[in-house]
Amino acid sequence: MAGRADGARAGRETTGGGRAWTAELLEHLRPAGRDIGRVAAWLAGTLEASVSLQDRDGALLAGTRTRLGDALAEEIAAGRIASAACEDGGRHLRLVRVDRPHPEPPAVLAVTRAVPFDRTSSDIVTHTAQVLELLLAAHASATAGQRLRRAAADLRLAILQLLMVEDTVSARRVAAGLWPGLLDTDTAHVYVIEADPEQRDRLAEECQEATGEQALVVRCPAVDGHVIVLTPREAAGAALPPLVGRRPGTYLGGSARQSLARTATAYGQAVSALAVARFRPGRAAVYAERTHPERLMDPAVLRGWTAGLLRPLDPLPHHVRAELLATTRLGLEFTAVSAAKILGVSRNTVRARMDRVETLLHTDFADLTVRAAVHLALNSRAGHEGHSADSGAGARAGLADLLAGPALRAWARDLLGRLDEDGRDLRRTLRTWIAAGAHAERAARTLGVHAQTVREHIRGAEPVLERRLLAGGSDLYEVVLAHLAAGELDPPPVGWTNRVTPDSPVHP
Repeated sequence: MAGRADGARAGRETTGGGRAWTAELLEHLRPAGRDIGRVAAWLAGTLEASVSLQDRDGALLAGTRTRLGDALAEEIAAGRIASAACEDGGRHLRLVRVDRPHPEPPAVLAVTRAVPFDRTSSDIVTHTAQVLELLLAAHASATAGQRLRRAAADLRLAILQLLMVEDTVSARRVAAGLWPGLLDTDTAHVYVIEADPEQRDRLAEECQEATGEQALVVRCPAVDGHVIVLTPREAAGAALPPLVGRRPGTYLGGSARQSLARTATAYGQAVSALAVARFRPGRAAVYAERTHPERLMDPAVLRGWTAGLLRPLDPLPHHVRAELLATTRLGLEFTAVSAAKILGVSRNTVRARMDRVETLLHTDFADLTVRAAVHLALNSRAGHEGHSADSGAGARAGLADLLAGPALRAWARDLLGRLDEDGRDLRRTLRTWIAAGAHAERAARTLGVHAQTVREHIRGAEPVLERRLLAGGSDLYEVVLAHLAAGELDPPPVGWTNRVTPDSPVHP
């Protein structure tokens, strides 16, 4: 057996002219060829040998497993010698230590063949070991980089989830460490970009580059093809439309500027605008600031009614109350599954929180008019955070009082009147469908038509009303409020008129 001291391996020049093997070996350092398995296979073919790369514990890293002498392999793996050669029963074996990035222990490259190793074959083994070291170091570096990118992505998602539940203080604390100043403003836009799911990772990277780290870029946890971008600064948002314009099959929806506490509302607006963007030449749309029903209501009455409706939650600890309200807002805006993915909890958790709110408010979310009323109250509370609720008449107003204003009724009649020009009686179908809890089959039985006809009528009403209905959420709740204000549906028993006395049952 022959060996040499650690460090003697490097620096020896090979002999002979036109060594083709050197060029072939260097090819394995190109980005397209960086694979230790391919290097081991090349070495085996070049030397007509059996090649094995094993770690200190005997785990095979590349090549085919080779029986090594325990003492010899241990000496090399421990760093006491850098290489060794021996002959055993006509089998010629050469062992070379291959260092790996800390904290991984060294590996052993073993090359076995039937003929002795000459100077050239020994050089090939030595240089191959050096290439393997470089490849292992590059792989470790790439893995560390992937871990860092994954950790940063997880942090960005955590910040978004905190904003979704209105915990702006915690969101700022998390963001301050890695992205100082990102959330220093009180308001922001939210954009949702849709692309092929296979292209989403690259799209997210381009969004980060285009916004110059002045935006919160998150891969949507609910929809595989969506990237969510929260931009506190206008310049960052302005960089997104050109990016979308350069990528065919990509669409952009943006929200109006909202407070950070209303990030969930802004996200809903961006998703709504995304539906419009699919039909725009530039494949981009910003949420239109149309007339919303709450803007036509008496602000004092709205705040008082909201406070009265949500008062059963007041005795809860602040963090519990905020968690319940934020989860319910998202659960009413989206499906329980989507809300759970956005919040990073299970769908059972979302449903349990919403069930608790139902119980406290003595309501039934299966009733679409109830959902619309509670959604109105939650959005009103978020929009007037910090304002004290009025006492007196405002605090004792019922939903019918809130919807009785002449401006709101005029808006409702104008909105629903758009449906009258269609000969299919879309207005009757829509009213029946809402009364049936947006259940096409139940509405079809009431109308005496097929369920598919009901769905077609609802789809037909969407472009006329300029609102998404089948997808649910804010657009649908506005149309429900229009029916209530126009007197085409009875208001649900929510608010102070639905409170129970101590002798009343929990569920009226």
